[in-house]
Amino acid sequence: MKNFRFKSVLVVLFLATVLISCSNDDDKPVTNPTTKVALVTEVKGPTTGKVNDELSYDVTFIVDNACGEFSKISETKIGELKGLQVEAKYPLEVCTQQVPDPKKTVYKFKSATKGTFEIKFKKSETEFIRTKVVIE
Repeated sequence: MKNFRFKSVLVVLFLATVLISCSNDDDKPVTNPTTKVALVTEVKGPTTGKVNDELSYDVTFIVDNACGEFSKISETKIGELKGLQVEAKYPLEVCTQQVPDPKKTVYKFKSATKGTFEIKFKKSETEFIRTKVVIE
């Protein structure tokens, strides 16, 4: 009988602990930042390179508000032309800093073949900034 009471008390304590620890009243909802395309204003980098050498290009872009940050570089199309675009992420909270400074990121380019290549970044909804590089 004593053994049964002891086990009953342990079971009740265990269940109470589980119920209290599983309470989600202090959990905050998960909020993912929103992403938008940021338009590129300038691309600076080398105009020549060698096969299998990695070239770095400084890409300057404008965000909507000062809370915007670089997210990634992705592919895009304007009409039939393929190019690249910068995506910026914005927190879901209200941004009190409204005046954005131009942001920068680095784009890496590497070619396994010789030739002339054109790196295109989205400048507006209808055009790209174009940078040519000759790989020898």
